[in-house]
Amino acid sequence: MSHPARHTLRAVAAVAAAVLALALAGCDDEEAADRRSAADNGYRAVPDGWVDLGLPSGLLWAECNVGAATPAAYGDYIAWGETAPKDVYGWQSYRHATASADGNLDALTRYNTMPSFGPVDGLTALLPDDDAAALRLGSGARTPSSADWQELVDNSAAFWTTLDGVGGCRFTGANGNSIFLPAAGGATETGMDSPGTGGFYWSSTLADDPDGAWCLAFTSQGGVLSYGIGGSDRYRGHPVRAVRPR
Repeated sequence: MSHPARHTLRAVAAVAAAVLALALAGCDDEEAADRRSAADNGYRAVPDGWVDLGLPSGLLWAECNVGAATPAAYGDYIAWGETAPKDVYGWQSYRHATASADGNLDALTRYNTMPSFGPVDGLTALLPDDDAAALRLGSGARTPSSADWQELVDNSAAFWTTLDGVGGCRFTGANGNSIFLPAAGGATETGMDSPGTGGFYWSSTLADDPDGAWCLAFTSQGGVLSYGIGGSDRYRGHPVRAVRPR
């Protein structure tokens, strides 16, 4: 006996399957077109370990400090213009200076704009071979300039918070993305300065007085955050948070 209804159901199912296949193919074609259009417009995906904060420059900021495996880890303490941590921080151990027997600065040997500090070379920004972020991360990474830090300050909201039990400063961009800077303090000739309550992050920019360089500095008093761009002696060990183009 013939079953017209059963044949009709089979026909309907076949048509539905064909329509679904065409729809899926259309979606695939649209996604491929979107990817081609994005590529044509210069769009690049954000690499792992980097954050797009929606800044005017388009710079990406690293999730972690140089030498750290997680955002809450302090990472390496690096003197300005050096590329690795060390056991002793002071003018006597600083790569780009000479010091007297009592440990005071004698003369700068690189990055100097004033004759009173030694031979003048006019360099005011880190060269790639003196940039810890550039040498150790590659792929266009570098230490942010003081202007890059100022852009971050001017175009994001900052507040004191904790991450994995570590206090620090969180910057949140207008797009809702954020980075956490742990309050790692700094390494000096006498030991650690303000770990857990303050943070100092190098820029690549020489300060007005060339024995110092600009950095982002922040501190918390009772959970109230104070922060801004300030100067620090170049021999001090501070963390580095890298930037890179997209």
